[in-house]
Amino acid sequence: MSKIYDVAVIGAGPGGYVAGIRAAQLGLSACVIEKDTPGGVCLNWGCIPSKSLIHHAAEFGALREMEAFGIGVDRSGFRYGEVHARSRSAARTLAGGVAALLRKNEVEVIKGTGSIAGIGKVSLAGAEGGRDCVSARNIIVATGSRPLSLPGFAFDEKFILSSSGILSLDRLPERLIVLGAGAIGCEFAYVMNSFGVSVTLVELGEHILPAEDFEAAQVLDASFRKSGINVHTKARAMSWERADGGVVVDVEVAGKVERLKADKVLAAFGRTPNTDGIGLESVGVDRTVSGHIVTGEHGRTSVPGIFAIGDVTTTPALAHVASREAEIAVEHIAGRSPHGAAIDPDLVPSAVYCEPQVAGFGLREDRAAKDGIAFKKSVFPYRGAGKSVAIGRTEGLVKLLADPATGELLGGHIVGHGATELIHELLLAKSSELLPDDVVDMIHAHPTLSEAIAEAARGIHGKPIHI
Repeated sequence: MSKIYDVAVIGAGPGGYVAGIRAAQLGLSACVIEKDTPGGVCLNWGCIPSKSLIHHAAEFGALREMEAFGIGVDRSGFRYGEVHARSRSAARTLAGGVAALLRKNEVEVIKGTGSIAGIGKVSLAGAEGGRDCVSARNIIVATGSRPLSLPGFAFDEKFILSSSGILSLDRLPERLIVLGAGAIGCEFAYVMNSFGVSVTLVELGEHILPAEDFEAAQVLDASFRKSGINVHTKARAMSWERADGGVVVDVEVAGKVERLKADKVLAAFGRTPNTDGIGLESVGVDRTVSGHIVTGEHGRTSVPGIFAIGDVTTTPALAHVASREAEIAVEHIAGRSPHGAAIDPDLVPSAVYCEPQVAGFGLREDRAAKDGIAFKKSVFPYRGAGKSVAIGRTEGLVKLLADPATGELLGGHIVGHGATELIHELLLAKSSELLPDDVVDMIHAHPTLSEAIAEAARGIHGKPIHI
């Protein structure tokens, strides 16, 4: 008689592998089915290698600061191939670490492509040893997402690149057009510009980073323009063609069509869920028009015993969301009572890792105005914190939105050096139901960038000290 697992997870990304490990910790028998390398897109072709590139881009950019002190730096021997190799090494190291964690927790990893074949059944394709099926009391779908391709800009990974395609480049183009100024587009625009590539950034929305606070986005926009990135907002990419060994993209800006030339195009239009061809329709799992799986509390789908987590659901497509959803689903399966039955979108931090960094959570000012939500606002500039002046990182601000009646924090937004780390102080305050006064009362070490958070909290009552 074949083994019946308590939990079978399809996909070993930041949602899937966490689900497998947490299941084992709770005494459940678990297997994780993965057709590629453990770690998913995040570790192999997303979060990790891109952050490696961003780190080295910042180091490379710091050479220009050295020249300001009269130190001559010869950059003629620079080899981008070495930078690329380090990013791939980082990805391999962490993917290997995930595989080791799965082994340590005695989670069986099945190499192959999994699809739901019925209630409690997962069929396998290409599995080692000719295995063709897995039985489980519970199935967790964690198949993630892939880059979204729009009509007229299909990925060929030669001229029109996906985010995975640009991470595969071991040589820099001279000119790059980035279509889409979300987190992915802005991060790669920063990286390529830092390494000397001529970058043009095109965004359909009113400002870059349309999912972030507009004042934070304005700071990054100004920084990008100052560094030489050509930024076009309210601009629509219409079509492209090959020309002179590169590409020409027709972009409509302010009612006029501009022909932008480059060697390559990064199409960063977002991501789409990997929910086709995995058997969801065979058992009646409900999906949205966009293909996302509809889930309720604890990641439950419309079919008992089948759960979904991460990018395949309608919650924010972020690795940290997938990991938390994995814990919630598995703890529910194990009969535990997880803290929170579902992700609260207002408590999910966003993070954009270019320089200056952008991070935020909760209510945005534009949403408040649209929905008629009353709020008090406080904005404190980075330059008011002594540490920012000392290290030469004065670009940025901390912005808080609070309920005018109760003082409750409604949203927090930071743009500036270290923003993706600093945001968690505000998020912890929010999730712990602390008030701005509580943030002020906590002594912040001097000099630190976190003092800007305390000053922004003071500003809710109109009483910042250092501005």
